[in-house]
Amino acid sequence: MTSSAESPSPQPGEATPNVALRRAWLAVLARAGTEELELGLLHSAPGLRYVFLRRPERGMVMLRGRVGGTGDSFNLGEATVTRCTVRLADGGVGSGHVLGRDRRKAELVAVFDALLQEPAYRATLERDVVAGLRQQQQARRTEQAAATGASKVEFFTMVRGD
Repeated sequence: MTSSAESPSPQPGEATPNVALRRAWLAVLARAGTEELELGLLHSAPGLRYVFLRRPERGMVMLRGRVGGTGDSFNLGEATVTRCTVRLADGGVGSGHVLGRDRRKAELVAVFDALLQEPAYRATLERDVVAGLRQQQQARRTEQAAATGASKVEFFTMVRGD
C-alpha cells in the first residue's frame, strides 16, 4: 500500500497517470544527470514554486540478487539512496528517489514527478524532457553494450583424442 505522499488523490475531473506510466518516467528521471534535470526544469517551468513535504534525506537500501538470475534470493549489499517529496503551489505532490547522495537530483525528480502528474504539463514534459532523456540513456546503453561486446571472449574446451 502506498502513502498519500506517493500517490496523491486525484482532484475532481482530473486524470491520473497509470502506475506503469509513472514508473517509466520516474526511472528515466532517476537515471538522468542533475544538470540535465536542471536545464529541463529551467526551460519547461521557470519560476515554479513548491514546498517540501519531505526535504531531501539520505538513507540506505539493501540490494537483493538472485542466484543465476532466477534462483534463490540473497543480500548483495547496501546502497545509498536519497529521497524527497514536494508539493507544488497548485497542490500537486511528487516524490523522488535516486541512488547516491545527490540531494538536488532527488528534489528535481520529485518536482518533475509532481508536474508530470498534472494533465496541463504532462504532454509537454513527456515530449520535451522525458523523451529526450530516454533517447540519451538508450544511446548510452547501446554504446556501452557495443564496447562490452567488443571485449567478449569465447571459451571452449579442447578434448584430447581418446
